[in-house]
Amino acid sequence: MLCNGFGASVGMEAGYSQAGAGIGSAIASRLGLSRGQCRVLVGSGAAAGIAAAFHAPLTGAFYGFELIIGVYAIPSVAPVMTAALLAVLTVRTLGAEPFPIIVPPIPDLTLADYPPFILLGLIGAGVAIAIMRLVTLVEKGFQLSGVPAPLRPMIGGLGVGALALYSPQIMSSGEGALHIQVGTGVTVSVLLVFLLKICASSLSLGSGFRGGLFLAALFLGSLMGKLFAGAAALAGLPVDPVVSAVVGMAALAVGIVGGPFTMTFLTLETTGDLAISGLVLTAAIACSLTVRETFGYSFSTWRLHLRGESIRGAHDVGWLRDLTVGRLMEPVRATFSADGTQATFRAAFPLGQIRHVTLLDAEGRYAGLVRVARVYSAGQDGP
Repeated sequence: MLCNGFGASVGMEAGYSQAGAGIGSAIASRLGLSRGQCRVLVGSGAAAGIAAAFHAPLTGAFYGFELIIGVYAIPSVAPVMTAALLAVLTVRTLGAEPFPIIVPPIPDLTLADYPPFILLGLIGAGVAIAIMRLVTLVEKGFQLSGVPAPLRPMIGGLGVGALALYSPQIMSSGEGALHIQVGTGVTVSVLLVFLLKICASSLSLGSGFRGGLFLAALFLGSLMGKLFAGAAALAGLPVDPVVSAVVGMAALAVGIVGGPFTMTFLTLETTGDLAISGLVLTAAIACSLTVRETFGYSFSTWRLHLRGESIRGAHDVGWLRDLTVGRLMEPVRATFSADGTQATFRAAFPLGQIRHVTLLDAEGRYAGLVRVARVYSAGQDGP
């Protein structure tokens, strides 16, 4: 919040999602839940944070599914969707206003519109990779310069301030200018703002300011889409600037943040247009596949990779590094005498109540492990 308030070219969405995820993790730890249940609660918290930020419950829910939980599973649908819906209801009850993404009327779309926007998705992949690498180069530059870490944000802030003398739109995350850029035409100033915003975001993050690139990616993507529409017009291709801005906005965000369905539902909940959502999903998938095959990381996983963590996605959040024998073992939940009969066993453990029962000998020591279903399938009573 401080970094964004001072004008650093970063967003607060990372803070929202991390705060929600942290609350979910704390609840899971307090209740002693399993690793899988903890992941669902963490995803629910992150989903709530994003849903509240954008007043978009489906966007928040799929953010939790794609970027935190890593899978679309039926057991996780109810808690994640409930958290996202309650978050939106809460912020609306409190009177909080979301940032506006005002999209002008969108023309009718046909199948002929898909090939140009697939190309836009591929271009977005290249831009996303360039931005992520540029942030790393700026950060390494500060490290090699010998400037003390506490002074680096001051230098970065001076640089961002100097860039903002041309256009204040590059400051903060860019949500205040996003709806303006979606609706305006293609001009030379769009290219300048696009380049300056990339420099400002890279300088802010590289110098040590804390924040994310979620909204910055949306803003840059809308500018990229406008530039693509202008270039297409020069080539004689009929590409609508508004559609191009919306598709570019989502495509670049997928390349940097990840989550093709997350950005598709953000577009759907923002515009209410199902036809453009198909274009967005196509471009987003093209961008996501290209980034994954050529670069392999989103911005968050790239930062973790630079710290020495072998993480490329939600499934790779490793636990072997801090795994102990005690955490691997499960406590004994049910025991039964190895000398008991099947009738006694069936009376004590109804089918479906528990999967395995530990057998103990006369001295209370481990004698074996039996599956409850195996006992019931035996068919006849016996020792």
